[in-house]
Amino acid sequence: MRNQILAAIAVASVALTGSVQAQQKYSEAKQADIVDVAVAAGSFTTLAKALQVAGLVETLKGDGPFTVFAPTDEAFAKVPKEMLEALLADKEKLTAVLTYHVVPGKVMAEKVVKLNTATTVNGQDVTIMVHDGKVMIDNANVVKADIKASNGIIHVIDSVILPKM
Repeated sequence: MRNQILAAIAVASVALTGSVQAQQKYSEAKQADIVDVAVAAGSFTTLAKALQVAGLVETLKGDGPFTVFAPTDEAFAKVPKEMLEALLADKEKLTAVLTYHVVPGKVMAEKVVKLNTATTVNGQDVTIMVHDGKVMIDNANVVKADIKASNGIIHVIDSVILPKM
């Protein structure tokens, strides 16, 4: 188990190359918040739109700290179009889904891998596990970890995770 955790941390560290390093430099230089870092990355346009629709942009620009498990545009593309459109049309459900991706506090990868669950801002727990050297949040893989922002941390995931409705 310890080797799996160390492997997961190593994989997460290796994944922090190229544009992610640029994002970190941007966030450090500008003291950018979670929203600004995500927008600067260019791969979270659907997430940014959803945050606007739900009225959560100002919250995630707040003091925090927050840990955001951020689904990429590719992750949102996996959601059936009708379901995504229905979510975007229902602010209450959209807010429930988006807040399920946020954990209060700044939880770096080295702490995440030691947890089995984490309570989200939504109030429900996400399941955390390390499997074959990969960190999973519910059914999503963490593909990039520890992207720093002035008010928290972003861990990029490859699927949208859904709370119990």
